[in-house]
Amino acid sequence: MSQCLNPECLTINPDNFQFCQKCGNKLLLVERYWAKSLLGQGGFGRTFLAVDEFKPSKPFCVIKQFLPQAQGTETVAKAAELFAQEAERLELLGKHSQIPELFAYFSVDSRQYLVQEFIQGETLQQELDNRGVFNESHIRELLIDLLSVLQFVHSHNVIHRDIKPENIIRREADKKLVLVDFGASKIMPKAQRRTATGTVIGSAEYCAPEQSMGKAKLASDLYSLGVTCLHLLTQMNPFDLYDVMEMEWVWRDCLNGNFVSDELGKALDRLVEQKPKQRYQKIEDVFADLGFGNSSVSVTQEIQKTRRNLVSNDVPLVSARGVNYENLRDLLAAGKWKEADMETGNCMFKLAGLEELGYLSEEDINNFPCEDLRTIDQLWVKYSNGKFGFSVQKQIYQSLGGTTKYDEKVWDAFGDKVGWRPGGEWLFGYDDLTFSLNRNYRGHLPVYWGEEIDLDAIALFFSSGKY
Repeated sequence: MSQCLNPECLTINPDNFQFCQKCGNKLLLVERYWAKSLLGQGGFGRTFLAVDEFKPSKPFCVIKQFLPQAQGTETVAKAAELFAQEAERLELLGKHSQIPELFAYFSVDSRQYLVQEFIQGETLQQELDNRGVFNESHIRELLIDLLSVLQFVHSHNVIHRDIKPENIIRREADKKLVLVDFGASKIMPKAQRRTATGTVIGSAEYCAPEQSMGKAKLASDLYSLGVTCLHLLTQMNPFDLYDVMEMEWVWRDCLNGNFVSDELGKALDRLVEQKPKQRYQKIEDVFADLGFGNSSVSVTQEIQKTRRNLVSNDVPLVSARGVNYENLRDLLAAGKWKEADMETGNCMFKLAGLEELGYLSEEDINNFPCEDLRTIDQLWVKYSNGKFGFSVQKQIYQSLGGTTKYDEKVWDAFGDKVGWRPGGEWLFGYDDLTFSLNRNYRGHLPVYWGEEIDLDAIALFFSSGKY
């Protein structure tokens, strides 16, 4: 199928048609590119998935069509200038492996087009919507990966000016993060006057204060990157993470048990400083505060190490008592959360030496092998992308003041956090749980403890250091 690029038509046509069946517009753009489907549109144009007919493999690419919705001659002229500048930026920066490469820039029928590399994968916003909040490991991987890209961009004196989760794609082929959409980017003058004011551009909730006044700096990108991290950690709109009355960030109050170390927290705080002079000025300083030093070699090694940890398919199925975890692994990999939860219960009762599901005592909890609990936890954490698992529940429980002894108030608060007590009422039965990764609270699973529950035993379990 081929899509008509006439803005007033956009009809889908059968393959091999040279002209649109409805409007007669020529379908093969500059005798080379077939538009296949509309990917998206914004205030200044539309984006299409396309096929490059000139290359033997017929690879996918992206066509960006300049089509401003803004009114006024000056506004449209400025938009056209920005579109042309985007092509220039991609030609300058697109040789970096984590920035889309520019293939072509031209005008047809008085409309501007640019053609760029297609990045197959999900945006970080899609990841957040589909899999839930990012944990500390994900955020550290994001920072060390994207800071290296920004280091390259800033070395060419370019400010991206629109860093946000929608403009970061995790490439499916190698899981690397790719920075896209340089439509708002700008080259910094070598000697910028203090009074110079540029175009106000960017997404408001991620925009640095100075950028919102038309005075973007290289450090403005670091601010946007920091706000992106806060959004991914909390799944909340950045506007709700800043207390305008107290003029301070309150993102820690919105973590809902998502653990963030002091080291990472301090780095994030400095990234989102309101005053540019108090913010990080050099990317090397961020690396240093995250414990990676200034060496590009050490940063590269850390990126590779973190990425291996995140994408590795191998969780060692270790058991001190001969329990087979292959079925649990396969159920989790298939996203069969209820079946996996029940299989987890089966495994734990086998570990306790019980022949049937019934009751786990404090003695049983104390005698659980660390190796087995770690295997179960790592499987849950891996296949839920950090949303489920014993260690996730433990972080939430302890953040609420939970100890080895059962406390009704703490237990009620824990139930609220993990979704076992919606609206202040405990769920009546097992089938009342929602076995869906996208809809569930963080820490909602695993939950199957058998026919009876010993709350003292569970308190002891969530306070243990075995996993």
